[in-house]
Amino acid sequence: MDYLWSPWRFRYVTGAGQPGQCVFCGLGGGEPERDAENLILHRGRFNFIVLNLYPYTTAHALVVPYAHVAQLSELQNETMIEMMELTQRLNTAITSVYHPDGCNMGMNIGRAAGAGVADHLHLHFLPRWFGSSNFITVVGETRVLPEDLNTTYAKLSGFFQK
Repeated sequence: MDYLWSPWRFRYVTGAGQPGQCVFCGLGGGEPERDAENLILHRGRFNFIVLNLYPYTTAHALVVPYAHVAQLSELQNETMIEMMELTQRLNTAITSVYHPDGCNMGMNIGRAAGAGVADHLHLHFLPRWFGSSNFITVVGETRVLPEDLNTTYAKLSGFFQK
């Protein structure tokens, strides 16, 4: 039998369904000195960039507004502008480090659209490679990631240092 090991999911599995503060509000309002531990790559004025704890691909990151809003229409203009500027910087960093064949970006607004955190809007950005959807993803509904999140963080964080 083969085993796929993803130890970072333990926090999710043991905390699933527990009531409490919004995960993004907790991260955004957290202590900047814990950013590496929380995989926050960058804090902007209105948004922050964080690695996705449950990535579809290596370097799957999120651009998250500090404002706790569920709809795009609720975002202030300066927040939307900065969100796109940070996404542009993230694209440059990921492209420079990982050399993907392409990238996906998007938002899942509402549970019916697939939002895992439906009440706090966020933008997904992830690199894609030809052939990255292999048999285990398609048949086994399992993702295999070639590096752990801390390694990804170390590779990308230098692009966001002041």
